[in-house]
Amino acid sequence: MSEIVLRGVGRAFGATQAVQPTDFTFPDGSVTCLLGPSGCGKTTLMRMIAGLDTPTGGRILFDGRDVTGKPARDRDVAMVFQYPVMYRTLSVAENVELALRDDRRLSAAGRRARVDEVLEVMQLQDRRAAGIDALDVGTRQRVAVARAVARDCAVILFDEPTTNVEVHAKTQLIRAFKQFRARLRQTIIYVTHDQTEAMTLADRIALMRDGAITQCDAPHALYDRPESAFGGWFLGNPGMNFLEPRPQGGVARFDGFPSPFRLPDGDPEGLQLGIRPERILVGPAGALPVPAQVLRRAITVGGQYLLLLRAGSATLRARTPPRAPFAPGDTVSIECPISHAAFFRHGQRLVAQPRMTEDVHA
Repeated sequence: MSEIVLRGVGRAFGATQAVQPTDFTFPDGSVTCLLGPSGCGKTTLMRMIAGLDTPTGGRILFDGRDVTGKPARDRDVAMVFQYPVMYRTLSVAENVELALRDDRRLSAAGRRARVDEVLEVMQLQDRRAAGIDALDVGTRQRVAVARAVARDCAVILFDEPTTNVEVHAKTQLIRAFKQFRARLRQTIIYVTHDQTEAMTLADRIALMRDGAITQCDAPHALYDRPESAFGGWFLGNPGMNFLEPRPQGGVARFDGFPSPFRLPDGDPEGLQLGIRPERILVGPAGALPVPAQVLRRAITVGGQYLLLLRAGSATLRARTPPRAPFAPGDTVSIECPISHAAFFRHGQRLVAQPRMTEDVHA
């Protein structure tokens, strides 16, 4: 295991800054997911940690040791790529053992014991003698993970390992990842654009955008309290609803809320209110404070419904339980609990949140 510290690490390709100068720490023995849209710089950042790319500025420290100029072979890292690289003339067990051939700490018997342990963790015992050509892509990727785990490196880097794997094999791979993670505590950096993967696997998620880490927190904390409108939009399926204010002097009204909000500085410029679809309550007409109309309904995961609603001039998405009685064209009522709302100005969360006032009327 190893703690990885980045001090001002950045990477430019000509005039393009792929990774902004970054200060960040990956704790010893943790799983950190670098999450973000394609092109945000997450793979470039990981490649610099691996020693496959050289930073144009800053330093990379492994347990206090500066490895910035060292090649990958001198960093004690293992890496799993999107496409598994296998030796087709070797069996599953031989592919895994190959990673241990140069490890002088292990005898031949020790290598075999290590291979047996890793194959068990990765649920590959019954395929140990199989040839690589006989395996599907998902199983090949599990072999690639097993080979990386077997090396017992200080750090394992995963570069979107499930991107090219079909759904069932992806589920197996994630389950195997969690099992080996529970038994073998290694420092792991996991690059993905799949938020479900990140929420399932990570101790912490580092959310990236435009070459910078915009927020890092535990998965549910990141989801519940995004520090940027980008975080509110990117996390969630769908992401947050965002409402624009209708200014009225020192207050602002948001369609979907029964009362206006008093602004701390009286300035509505760049202001947005965000609320997640599952936080919006939907009831029959007149049951809740704000009238709304159902525009569209779709079935989502778990049999829940995702409703598209019109409240005043605002369009909102709300998630409702299975067998909810609401259909397109229905008049309903909604409530958006203020305790679950977040305010952003120019894309950044406000520290001083506007307060709803009951004594100001339109």
